[in-house]
Amino acid sequence: MARARIPSRPLGEFERAVLLAVLRLGDIAYGVAIRDELQKHLRRSISFGAVYTTLDRLLEKRLVSTHTGDPTPERGGRAKKFFTIEPRGLESLEHARRASEAIWAMTPEPSQR
Repeated sequence: MARARIPSRPLGEFERAVLLAVLRLGDIAYGVAIRDELQKHLRRSISFGAVYTTLDRLLEKRLVSTHTGDPTPERGGRAKKFFTIEPRGLESLEHARRASEAIWAMTPEPSQR
């Protein structure tokens, strides 16, 4: 069985959360929707700065890509920037999941503590 390529830099917790929000939102993954999704599931206040800084880092790592939507009157004629998870992003999430499971598997059973 071939081993998956290990990412050069592991994903941080918030990077994983942002990638999962992009994945969950699909075609409607843009800044406001991503922040709202994170706040809903993490049950804490999230700043736009934290979201966009993380999205920029994920773009640099080529784990997400962007495309621009059509301008909308609600945004004063400005277009939304949408994010899409890339195959590398999916691989990184899977690697992070497996690593987390392996770490949790090392936890002793309650009777062994």
